[in-house]
Amino acid sequence: MVPDEAPTTLSATAARFDSLGLVDISQLNPSIAVSLLYATPNNFVGEIMYDDLTEAYLHPEAAEALLKAQRLLKAKHPDYTLIIYDATRPMSAQRKMWNLVKGTSKNIYVSNPARGGGLHNYGLAVDLSILDADGIPLPMGTEVDHLGPEAHTTNEAQLVKNGIITQQEKENRELLREVMRNAGFRALHSEWWHFNLYSREVAKRNYKLIE
Repeated sequence: MVPDEAPTTLSATAARFDSLGLVDISQLNPSIAVSLLYATPNNFVGEIMYDDLTEAYLHPEAAEALLKAQRLLKAKHPDYTLIIYDATRPMSAQRKMWNLVKGTSKNIYVSNPARGGGLHNYGLAVDLSILDADGIPLPMGTEVDHLGPEAHTTNEAQLVKNGIITQQEKENRELLREVMRNAGFRALHSEWWHFNLYSREVAKRNYKLIE
């Protein structure tokens, strides 16, 4: 007789997110890949921000929109899939991140927790890209988490003209923006990988910060 598998034990952070009504994307759609940058030191601050979180949680409304984006992507490219690099970020991690960048040139890319944080802190933002049929990220011109004009979306034609990104990389970014925008997300112009479901004003007025 084969013994029953032991139930998976959630980390303290994941259990708290569950209790707050956030949803684990992998439980809703396992085809969406997850590789949280801030669960490792391989990110722009070079330190682990999430001590016990490896799952991508989102507010149910953002999760529903993300599932729509995945369906739209699959309709255009059945072998492609979304990969999430960051989703809900607790304010404790936001403060930790801010303390590492305040007073540096990178602080313009990090929401100040003293001003209410950003959309990640409401479970209403997601950082992501696209994997090809072999599970390899499509080239986007920069790595995710690259902070600089090369990652901006407002001057991509000029970036191509100047040989900073290729035409194919520009088209890959456009594909990501197309499926995300058609699913209801808003692009962040300074980071090709970042998408918000609502504005900060709407989030502050109608949703709760995730501590």
